[in-house]
Amino acid sequence: MPNPKRRFSHQRTALRRTNYNAVMPEVQETKQSGVYPAFLRFTATLDGYYKGRRLPGFKDKK
Repeated sequence: MPNPKRRFSHQRTALRRTNYNAVMPEVQETKQSGVYPAFLRFTATLDGYYKGRRLPGFKDKK
């Protein structure tokens, strides 16, 4: 199994790690009134709506 002949320098390691960054999730307001004020983008709301349309398979809570 090949192994490096010498250690990588701290600078080289730090330069490689500079591209690691955390991204805040995108939050969007809902278009339906009286529903949850905001939701995560690209996920369905708890009511079963995605992109303003009702998803099949979601039933109303009674």
